[in-house]
Amino acid sequence: MARGPNGEDLPDAVLFSCTHNAIRSPMAWALMRHLFGAQVYIESCGVKAGVLDPMAVEIMDEIGIDLSQLHPKSFEMLADTSFDLIITLSPQARHKALELTRAMAVEVEYWKVPDPSAYEGTREQRLANYRQARDTIFAFLKERFAARPAPEP
Repeated sequence: MARGPNGEDLPDAVLFSCTHNAIRSPMAWALMRHLFGAQVYIESCGVKAGVLDPMAVEIMDEIGIDLSQLHPKSFEMLADTSFDLIITLSPQARHKALELTRAMAVEVEYWKVPDPSAYEGTREQRLANYRQARDTIFAFLKERFAARPAPEP
């Protein structure tokens, strides 16, 4: 178990997964790297490898995080599968992670984050949905890995 900069208990290796590794899992990967990249090995993948969504790159750039160099990949394309925690961001990814880890000692969590590309509207309305997904993931990360006082003996 690794320790974060504020004493957080962190897993040694985390995998984020969504359907195409194009929006939600890349954002989660980048945000986790931003928060805890020096302490944790972090990877992302999809059920299928898609194409990185330019709006995801744009809204991450708004907060100073460069996502443009990420190359989407599938579970099958991962070089390493030794994760302590797999966080899935779509029902399809959750199903695939549970299927692949049946015989492994790995924790699988599902964070319900709607796919922002599923919404239509003006460019600004669509960007607002991407920001909402980014901010939801960021809030989940801060809650999940928050520093907490040691339990009373």
